[in-house]
Amino acid sequence: MRVLVVEDDQTLQEQLQSSLTKKGFAVDAVGTGQDALYFGAEFPIDVSIVDLGLPDMSGMDVIKQLRAQDINFPILILTARTRWEEKVAGLEAGADDYLEKPFHTEELLARMNALIRRSAGVATPQLVCGAITMDTSAQQVVVDGTPVELTAYEYKMLEYMMLHSGRVISKTEITEHIYDQDFDRDSNVIEVFVGRLRKKLDPDNQHKPIETLRGRGYRFSIPLNA
Repeated sequence: MRVLVVEDDQTLQEQLQSSLTKKGFAVDAVGTGQDALYFGAEFPIDVSIVDLGLPDMSGMDVIKQLRAQDINFPILILTARTRWEEKVAGLEAGADDYLEKPFHTEELLARMNALIRRSAGVATPQLVCGAITMDTSAQQVVVDGTPVELTAYEYKMLEYMMLHSGRVISKTEITEHIYDQDFDRDSNVIEVFVGRLRKKLDPDNQHKPIETLRGRGYRFSIPLNA
């Protein structure tokens, strides 16, 4: 999943980028409102963390302008402000949740993952597609009751495909959502990952959870939470 971090405190920005990268997120980090508006409009963001105290404009204005452009990825406000009126104003501006500074990284991750799930219409940490169950909290995958070992990128690809099951997803879209900007997009690594996932999820080739649509991409064919 791709996260946009909007935080002008360089130390905190670097800490967030490091922590989120270690947890498997592709991270874009910026320190101004103008950069946030550019990345929010031009990049395929899955969730954003926005600090309210930015040097060129308020985080509140960033959120309002993104929503005015019909940019609807979930937004989590980071704030050192404790007045309830400001929290309400942030939510009414279009944010989906808020977290006060200082915060625990695990709580931040839990809130982010919850927002990503809700945006896909899922209320619990378990993504269920037929015999395939993914626990997004524990980052574990089980097929027919048997745990399946996935690499970090296999897991990220499967999570994205399950959350968007039934929809055609191009190789470019997958790449943009699981890799940072400097990834070689001409690589055939996506095809390799799809081949590995098919073998691990459906070794007998009975259910065919991942369909290939030539010239268009892939589709996870088993409905989510079915």
